[in-house]
Amino acid sequence: MRRKIVVGNWKMNNTIAESIELATEIAEKAGSDGVTCEVGIAPAFPALYEVGKVIEWSGVKLAAQNCHYENDGAFTGEVSTRMLAAAGCNYVIIGHSERRQLFGETNATVNLKVKKALAEGLRVILCVGETLDERERGVTGEIVTAQVVEGLADVSDISNLVIAYEPVWAIGTGKTATKEQAQEVHAMIRARVAKLYDQKTADHLRIQYGGSVKPSNAVELFAMPDIDGGLIGGASLKADDFMAIVEAAG
Repeated sequence: MRRKIVVGNWKMNNTIAESIELATEIAEKAGSDGVTCEVGIAPAFPALYEVGKVIEWSGVKLAAQNCHYENDGAFTGEVSTRMLAAAGCNYVIIGHSERRQLFGETNATVNLKVKKALAEGLRVILCVGETLDERERGVTGEIVTAQVVEGLADVSDISNLVIAYEPVWAIGTGKTATKEQAQEVHAMIRARVAKLYDQKTADHLRIQYGGSVKPSNAVELFAMPDIDGGLIGGASLKADDFMAIVEAAG
């Protein structure tokens, strides 16, 4: 039985003080006995260390939103995986659609980051998903399969990896894939992983859905057999909304 995982991606929001306030509220709610799924939050870089200190007692995991694939060097504005580990991060999100669309990340650079993060001992949330144009052209399967295969190239062990399927057309738009559309792609990803590795590995792999998940649709999405939780954007910026989604996951 796969344990569901819900992670809040705060993106470029909240000062350090605001992040501490929100994280404290989530930690207090998530630390209760009623929460059985794994819970994580991904603040902006400046708040990581301070947020990590206030959630440590609760079991809420600390995630970073991105990383570089080198240990150090002349890479202005970048953050290495060893820096993230030293800051207390458990997870790092890699290949988010906004990184791909706005900052030109490719499957090749995503793969470098995945390998580096896993080698550093971080858990990885690997994001994949198609644009609206790609869905309308009927190439969702080809795009997502390529992102999975190329993103996991030369990665022999994915026991510390989660895949997040996030259709680009459903992020920040208010649109959401139907539970059937989401389930179809999740099942396809799991089948591809079974071919890349083996069925046991695929059966244990957790695949999140990300794309305008809200308290109003979380229950039906998470009820699908291959949807193992969510990577939550806007709804994770309000503790009550985020925790309602967490509760929907169990």
